[in-house]
Amino acid sequence: MRSLTTLGVMAILLGLALVVPRPARAHCDGVDGPVVTSARQALAAGKVDPVLMWVQAKDEAEIRAAFQKALAVRRLGGDARQVADSYFFETLVRVHRAGEGAPYTGLKPAGRDVGPAIPSADRALESGSPGQLMKLLTTAIHDGLHDRYMRALKARRAAQGGSVTAGRESVKAYVEYLHWVERVYQAAGGHGHAPAGGAAAHVD
Repeated sequence: MRSLTTLGVMAILLGLALVVPRPARAHCDGVDGPVVTSARQALAAGKVDPVLMWVQAKDEAEIRAAFQKALAVRRLGGDARQVADSYFFETLVRVHRAGEGAPYTGLKPAGRDVGPAIPSADRALESGSPGQLMKLLTTAIHDGLHDRYMRALKARRAAQGGSVTAGRESVKAYVEYLHWVERVYQAAGGHGHAPAGGAAAHVD
């Protein structure tokens, strides 16, 4: 497959976050995720500010109140401290996910497999370079497009014999291919028809 142009790749990459539904594997609900990490830091410092960025302004009062309750119980030490921490972690993650329009299904264990994309996205921010993330996503785009294109092409050719069954398979593959392309294009900010003279992606 020929390379996608740089601008085309960037547009598609920006759109992928919208094309793919929010996964259940997102790590914001993990005990080793960024939300709980911020909560641990806030409790250790006795300051709620580090976690407020994870919730919407309308939910700030709830988090402040939960934080004060957690601090009060933590002072008892022992098991009470652990219970207080868990209570605050769960409250913060629940409110954070609600703000994203996502359900809260409990805190997830540390070290779980969240796939390659999320860790790569975090590493890109930590390193200050999106190079490896770009490579990961462009490979995913390449493979996703190539697979759907080849299925649609083969089904179309098979349907040229006039078989109704083959024709239906061709339509199914065509619709799946077109919907995927359209979702990627729209999520990347495209509207209407592609501009004249615009760069195009080619598939071998």
